[in-house]
Amino acid sequence: MLKWFQALLPKEEKFFDLFEAHAAVLCSGARELRLLLDGGEGVPAHAAEVARLENEADAIARHVQSAVRRTCITPFDRIDISDLINLMDDAIDQMHKTAKAIMLFEQRSFTPDMVTLGKLVVRTADLTAEAVPLLRSLSVNAARITTIAEQVAQLEEQSDRLYDKGVAALYKGGQADPMAFIVGVEIYDHLEKVVDRFEDVANRISGVLIENM
Repeated sequence: MLKWFQALLPKEEKFFDLFEAHAAVLCSGARELRLLLDGGEGVPAHAAEVARLENEADAIARHVQSAVRRTCITPFDRIDISDLINLMDDAIDQMHKTAKAIMLFEQRSFTPDMVTLGKLVVRTADLTAEAVPLLRSLSVNAARITTIAEQVAQLEEQSDRLYDKGVAALYKGGQADPMAFIVGVEIYDHLEKVVDRFEDVANRISGVLIENM
């Protein structure tokens, strides 16, 4: 009875606006990371922009958490709202960790498979940005949300294969330069984890859908 009564009450819509704002920052961060992987003199500038966007995303996430505490009626469960924004923030945090590792190791060139992983990051970010507005009307958008989650899962599987392929190639050439192997594996690991974080977001959105249908 209580759940039915709460469904009739007006919901606070600002959460959707904040989720969408954060998703837009995720897309910008993904594109900066992808451009960073083109290498060359532009690496430091793109790394700095990823860091700036990570700070911007953190501010939005803090706003969401504060709003959860203050708002009487939320669009869906408070824990789900908190978990979702935290997972979204984890994605750009991992982008930032990737950029920091690249700067720490002073890398200015990257393998084709690293670049392809960067493209997968952009694709998963774009799918996330498409999925987030669909939360406004779960029942209407259920099919598309499910499809997006499946697409992100497929991209994550592709990222796993790229990681394995890339590390194997590094190993074959690593006898001449063991440090290059160690650094390369570190960068592959960070990039693959970014895609993992986006899969976490997609899974949480799917969970919200299931809980509210």
